Amino acid sequence: MYLCDRVQPFSVLKVNDRYYRTVWMEGSVIRYIDQNGLPFRFQIKESRTYRESCAVICGMEVRGAGAIGALAGFAMAQAFLEAPAIDPEIFLLQARREIESTRPTARNLFYATQKVFEAGIKEKANAVKAAFTLADKDAEDSRKIGEYGNDLIHDGCCIETHCNAGWLAFVDYGTALSPVYIAHEQGKKVFVYADETRPRNQGARLTAWELQQAGVPHSIIPDNAGAWFMKLGKIHLVITGADRIAANGDVANKIGTLEKAIAAHEYGIPFYVAAPSSTFDLECKTGEDIPIEERPENEVHYMEGPDEEGILRKIRVTNPFSSAMNPAFDVTPARLITGIITEKGIIHPSATHLANP
Repeated sequence: MYLCDRVQPFSVLKVNDRYYRTVWMEGSVIRYIDQNGLPFRFQIKESRTYRESCAVICGMEVRGAGAIGALAGFAMAQAFLEAPAIDPEIFLLQARREIESTRPTARNLFYATQKVFEAGIKEKANAVKAAFTLADKDAEDSRKIGEYGNDLIHDGCCIETHCNAGWLAFVDYGTALSPVYIAHEQGKKVFVYADETRPRNQGARLTAWELQQAGVPHSIIPDNAGAWFMKLGKIHLVITGADRIAANGDVANKIGTLEKAIAAHEYGIPFYVAAPSSTFDLECKTGEDIPIEERPENEVHYMEGPDEEGILRKIRVTNPFSSAMNPAFDVTPARLITGIITEKGIIHPSATHLANP
């Protein structure tokens, strides 16, 4: 499935003259763009069982809140297709636990597994239908986020992003980058400062690749350079994504987001978060209740890139005798956030509004 017939294609999603979604399902097989190979290698891979799909999420071959959610929904549907005829519910409950244990922070994952599980328990065929519905809604919500966020972008606007919250992080369009793409399509002159986003360099590798594909002017900057560019007046707006939003408006996102919010607040720069309502977790009263994933320390110690022959290789870039800590996310308090761009409009990060985004 290259040309997507489920929603109108968006020009930024065109790769090698074909339109793609980040993840989709054909029969019982899930197909997805391998994000670990980008930007050096564009490759479509597949997972044939729900356990293979769990490994895809754990290995970050698919990453980003919306894309993880869609893949988790499809994985739950796979489990229904794999379930034995005798006592299927035991198998399905175990499968759900395994899928939900892959990445603990992203709310979209739990939202998707719950919806597909509840649909499938009523009737097995409903599981696959629910998974497709969720994927389509993710794409449509991202498109609407882009339309609302576009109103914040003026001609000549310079925007800083952190991590990747573009097309690759969702089924289609993206969240933080969706307004940028729509503004660019409308002829606005925009420039993006893409934080490299250590340790896995999602900004330097994925965001930059997306922007290059879309023809959006941009530059990769070190994670610790954002505040300096803000002080110089080069950044007019910051937009990030989110992996989970608590009831009081606190936001969990890729580690380093909190630093950008503090710097933006210091220099009076609007700081927006872009996320669909499926990212809101009203059971989390504050950011203190959001579980923060700890990733393997080798992600800090090693970096990957192609050698002279184009073969991807890992090299150690840290002291061989040191340990490393690798929290994948941090929490930005609501008071540092100017607004949250949702598929229903831009809302203020307060509990009153978040109760019904």
